[in-house]
Amino acid sequence: MPAQPPTAQQLRDWDRQIVWHAFTQMAEYEPLLIQRAEGCTLIDLDGRQLLDGVSSLWCNIHGHRHPRLDAAVREQLDQVAHVTLLGMAHPVTVQLAKRLVDIAPAGLRHVFFSDDGATAVEVALKMAFQYWQQRTPGRPEKTCYVSYDLAYHGDTLGSVSVGGVARFHEMFRPLLFDVVRLPAPETYRLPPGVSAAGACGHYLEQLEAVLAREHPRLAAVVIEPLVQAAAGMITHPPGYLRGVRELTRRYDVLLIADEVAVGMGRTGRMFACEHEGVTPDLLCLAKGLTGGYLPLAVTLTTDEIWQAFLGDYAQSRTFFHGHTYGGNPLGAAAALATLDVFEEERTLEQMVPKVERLAAHLRRMADAPHVGQVRQRGLIAGIELVRDRPTCEPYPWEERRGIRVCQHALREGVWLRPLGNVVVIMPPLSIRLGELDRICHAAEAGIRRATEDG
Repeated sequence: MPAQPPTAQQLRDWDRQIVWHAFTQMAEYEPLLIQRAEGCTLIDLDGRQLLDGVSSLWCNIHGHRHPRLDAAVREQLDQVAHVTLLGMAHPVTVQLAKRLVDIAPAGLRHVFFSDDGATAVEVALKMAFQYWQQRTPGRPEKTCYVSYDLAYHGDTLGSVSVGGVARFHEMFRPLLFDVVRLPAPETYRLPPGVSAAGACGHYLEQLEAVLAREHPRLAAVVIEPLVQAAAGMITHPPGYLRGVRELTRRYDVLLIADEVAVGMGRTGRMFACEHEGVTPDLLCLAKGLTGGYLPLAVTLTTDEIWQAFLGDYAQSRTFFHGHTYGGNPLGAAAALATLDVFEEERTLEQMVPKVERLAAHLRRMADAPHVGQVRQRGLIAGIELVRDRPTCEPYPWEERRGIRVCQHALREGVWLRPLGNVVVIMPPLSIRLGELDRICHAAEAGIRRATEDG
């Protein structure tokens, strides 16, 4: 006889005792098992419904179980589930590459496939390094990178090296390569004597000083365009990205744009770089690329970089990097369907009233006594909780204020996940206005509850 299916309690016990969850203290973990989902609603083992206020870690775009995406994956499954990109390809993967270069910022004409955001960044770092070794004339001394405090680019060793979240990465410091690190160009805790109006110029002056001094050895600047997501949805001053692009060109340094979190419509444009008319030398995408269905990532780059890797076999100019599932046909089919839905449902156009509704909620929340700043770009929002508003004094992270907000929201049927003292709201782009209202009201109630003791 077939084995009996496990009970709900058995599943919870196994989840607590066997599964090792990412960024989770397993000694304190309380299982939450999602059995199915519809639209923007998650449904757990007990049938409890939770609005997905963070897009299943920022990757779901068009909602769960979207008929168009479901059908695309099923249709591809009937053909072939996997072929390698080492020496062969699949038509759907090739079509996806063509669609991406057609919609990407002008000049990005080549696509390298990998698995997830960290690997897309790792590809960009290695590609930039090898480019300077192989271009004509070669610049083998250009082996260093510029990155930012509080940046997050993934958890592989290269992406951690250019990351700047000490709490995540300090343990691994002996394994990492050195980078030139700049302060995060934020707009909340400004340096003494720097106004909001002067912030962009101030941070660009810092960057130019580094480039002027160090450019002979710098391979690339690595940046999350417009919003440093895992840093707490830190927003950059308007014009900063454009200024970075101009400076990197002036000093002959590549620009790597990590749009893993901010790409695929999150900011109101398909790519965050579009807001300031910027084409980077390398562009990294993942998360929402497949609508949140399957792991797939890409690194797009220019003809100039592509040409540096061409030659006969004996020259050994090949990019020696690859992933077993890079360009997987199932993921590529989901990604093509995701792009189709953007067009068919006019997703970016339909976002406009949602962005405005979210902004209205945030304006109201900004008046709460322990909200230091609210930050928004499109349907990305961060609400920073502070002990003292006038001084911007943060709550000690050990007090878990953000977690307490999300625990309250969960009781109201809304799933949120904080970044320390920052409450994140990043729903699927398909969210309905009434659902968005529920998410924001639950977050607001949670903030009141979590800060009522000061």
